[in-house]
Amino acid sequence: MTEWTKDELTKIGSAEELQIASLRRDGTLRKPVTIWVVRDGDSLHVRSVKGPTAAWFRGSQERHEGRIPAGGVEKDVTFVDADHNIDDEVDAAYRTKYRRYAGSILNSVLTPQARSTTTTVVPRSTRS
Repeated sequence: MTEWTKDELTKIGSAEELQIASLRRDGTLRKPVTIWVVRDGDSLHVRSVKGPTAAWFRGSQERHEGRIPAGGVEKDVTFVDADHNIDDEVDAAYRTKYRRYAGSILNSVLTPQARSTTTTVVPRSTRS
């Protein structure tokens, strides 16, 4: 599996938001959606505020591939269902990064519904 470079982790992890676009079954990209991203160690994670019913999340589950631009980095990525043993660490990362937002806004990514969608974003090899 391809890994993020330290520079990519820093740039994407520091970005306020990222645009996430999943691949459709026919290989075209869906319309990008703006979401929050957090870094935990050498991993990047995203969650769906609306839980598993959000269109972008459902799309990410079809092919598990897409593209993200954030922090000056644009990458083809793979969406990996996170091991939910990391949910507490991901919660802490969200609380630290987005603490300036009012409780209800920040708490929207900390609900059981949102936690159920914790997704690890990894760079995808561009091999043909």
